[in-house]
Amino acid sequence: MSAEPRHRLFVEDALAADVAVVLSPDQAHRLLHVLRAERGEKVGLFNGRDGEWRAELTEAGKRGATLTVRDRLRAQIDELDLWLVFAPIKRVPLDWMIEKATELGVTALQPVWTRHTDPQRLNMDRMRAIAIEASEQCGRHTVPLTFEAKTLDALLASWPAERRLIHLDETGGGAPIASVLSSLPGGPAAFLVGPVGGFAESELDALRALSFAVAADLGPRILRAETAAIAALACYQALCVGRSGVLPHQPK
Repeated sequence: MSAEPRHRLFVEDALAADVAVVLSPDQAHRLLHVLRAERGEKVGLFNGRDGEWRAELTEAGKRGATLTVRDRLRAQIDELDLWLVFAPIKRVPLDWMIEKATELGVTALQPVWTRHTDPQRLNMDRMRAIAIEASEQCGRHTVPLTFEAKTLDALLASWPAERRLIHLDETGGGAPIASVLSSLPGGPAAFLVGPVGGFAESELDALRALSFAVAADLGPRILRAETAAIAALACYQALCVGRSGVLPHQPK
């Protein structure tokens, strides 16, 4: 069997044997000039639907790059339905949080405006690009969805009741996160991470009144928003992934 491809790319195209995939200009530049791939090199492709496929770089030049799909490496893997809802923070820690949340398996990224959120412009294209690159690097077969920002009030008003909302309560009013996760009934879930400065008291009151929401505590120290998000996601992966029957990696 051929060696594993050195590089992986996310594409929108349907994937099947002998399909030709024309890369976007940005992807072609990255593959040819940053990763230094040459004609004939094997590249892993995934689209979030058809599993992962081995493709061959069959055209490479000034006009772009084309890959021809050869054979399937792995079938599509079912993933946990886990969202990360977060108040936007400064760009550098936000980029880091998006990257690590993608590596830890979130299926959707939902920015939310809270009372204490510093107003700022969100670059959704940048968020999407970071999530794609992180998915390519970490070996998952999907890329998280990136939703447009909403106010917390609007988000909670339209929240699907079947999705458990775990909000990280920096006031100490929540149960230990291990207890919260061990009592989850299964099914879709989400973590809600507040802004720098925390949730307003009125927001905490609104969350406490919701039947689908539960407060979780991450311990005695005050964590930065990005640290709290990744700590919660790591706890979820450690405590819930195996119990749900969905494994983080599928044997080849």
